[in-house]
Amino acid sequence: MRSLALLAVSAVSLFAQLTPPNDSGIAMGHVHLIVADTEAQKKTWIEAFGAQPEKAGPLDLLKLPGIFIIVSKGMPSGGSNGSSVNHIGIAVKDYAAIKAKLAASNVQMQELTPNQQMFAAFPEDVRVEIMEVKDQAAPVMFHHMHLSVPDPEMTREWYVKTFGAMPGTRRGPAAMIPGGEVDFLKARMPQEPTKGRSLDHIGFEVKDLAGFVKKLEADGIKMDMPYTDMTQRIGLKIAFLTDPVGTRIELTEGLAAK
Repeated sequence: MRSLALLAVSAVSLFAQLTPPNDSGIAMGHVHLIVADTEAQKKTWIEAFGAQPEKAGPLDLLKLPGIFIIVSKGMPSGGSNGSSVNHIGIAVKDYAAIKAKLAASNVQMQELTPNQQMFAAFPEDVRVEIMEVKDQAAPVMFHHMHLSVPDPEMTREWYVKTFGAMPGTRRGPAAMIPGGEVDFLKARMPQEPTKGRSLDHIGFEVKDLAGFVKKLEADGIKMDMPYTDMTQRIGLKIAFLTDPVGTRIELTEGLAAK
């Protein structure tokens, strides 16, 4: 019985914590989806990946190791494909099992590497890459955000400078942030901004948000929404900015405690 209890505690802890931040106080936080049918979206994430639903005030949270998926109601102007954030990536231990769950949910799939890697079209054209990583700790873990940009090297440098990311490589330049990575693929032309799309914005959790926003402003970065304490309403402090290629980014403080 004791071993079962320890396993249960370990499973909860995998879901309960975002990754500790880097030296700049930054870690992966969330992906925010704005869709017409929130129930269909949540159902797909729960059935495919075992995401755990929670609430933060009026916000619907879906918890996966390393990331939160936030789902809000709205009428998106388009899917993630065609925007600066083309897709997000999820790593799984058992690809065949996830593929079967997606098939049962009538999710369209495009296999890139048979029995190992695919693109899945979640409701309202939220594009999700799924890859098998057999030696990872949890059955499902967040892996990456994939941006389509005209100049991958320049965009990576912005993420490295702004968020203290470590430069890396995955099929092209990548910015390594605790909890995952931001990957950059070359696009022939600029993509649409994410705001208003079904994948409206990405989010990073910040250890000291007020201080970090002051640093960004001192470095000449314009905030779309200044530091705002919304602890009473949603348990978070937040701020917004946009990267050089049109990716809307929310900064939060408090999500790690959810």
